[in-house]
Amino acid sequence: MKKHLGWIVAGAVVVVLLLWCVTGYNGLVSMDEQVSGKWANVETQYQRRADLIPNLVNTVKGYATHEQTTLQQVVEARSKATQVTLDATDITPEKLAQYQKAQGDVSAALGRLLMVAENYPQLKANQNFLELQSQLEGTENRIGVARKDFNDAAKAYNVAIRRFPKNILAGLFGFEKKAYFEAAEGAEKAPEVKF
Repeated sequence: MKKHLGWIVAGAVVVVLLLWCVTGYNGLVSMDEQVSGKWANVETQYQRRADLIPNLVNTVKGYATHEQTTLQQVVEARSKATQVTLDATDITPEKLAQYQKAQGDVSAALGRLLMVAENYPQLKANQNFLELQSQLEGTENRIGVARKDFNDAAKAYNVAIRRFPKNILAGLFGFEKKAYFEAAEGAEKAPEVKF
């Protein structure tokens, strides 16, 4: 009788461990997929911005014909940024920094383009330009929200794979830490405003 009881207890322990492994693994998979989904949202918003740029450049081109250098910089930055891709399953800090730099170059080029537009009153009054500028501002806001959502999902995932006892499962099944979006270098300094 004691022998059977020992086997029953051992069997129950094995079943509990198996159930814990299965639910723990499935939970980590769900969190990993959530990070991937949030990353897809980030890419979607950056793609939306990339899609708006040609229309904005063409609108400005009609008014600011001697600003070819600025227009070319925007087009080149967009082209480089769309070539830098990142797989959601392999987001390392280095790769994310490279992606972020490419997108930052687009932001800087767009900023220069919008400053050039300030010199052309007819352009600033153009309905097409105003609408594109508004869409671009909305897209920049969406990018910020998508990046925050991604960081939140990555944080929840990273915490889960580092906490005991799930860190054991994460190590066994190869779940690795995800990188975060970080503020651009120099973002901690307030911009200088001169009148």
